[in-house]
Amino acid sequence: MTKEIKKELDEEDKIYISELFHEQIVPKLRWLEARVGNVNCSFAGDEYKNWNIVFRSNKSGYEIVDFEYDENSRSINLDL
Repeated sequence: MTKEIKKELDEEDKIYISELFHEQIVPKLRWLEARVGNVNCSFAGDEYKNWNIVFRSNKSGYEIVDFEYDENSRSINLDL
């Protein structure tokens, strides 16, 4: 059973996505030497596939600047 796509994120959702972003996505961004950008949140589950993280690099790593909803958003494979 697939969960319904979330059209609003609460603080719990943001914390969950942020933790996964730092565990799974940040190492890939470091390898790619990314500085700023958007990453689709499908890595956190199908219910977040229409959400994007806006991120930027900072001295200690990467920070999430914002979460944006986009029903046309798609993920890309960051594994090279």
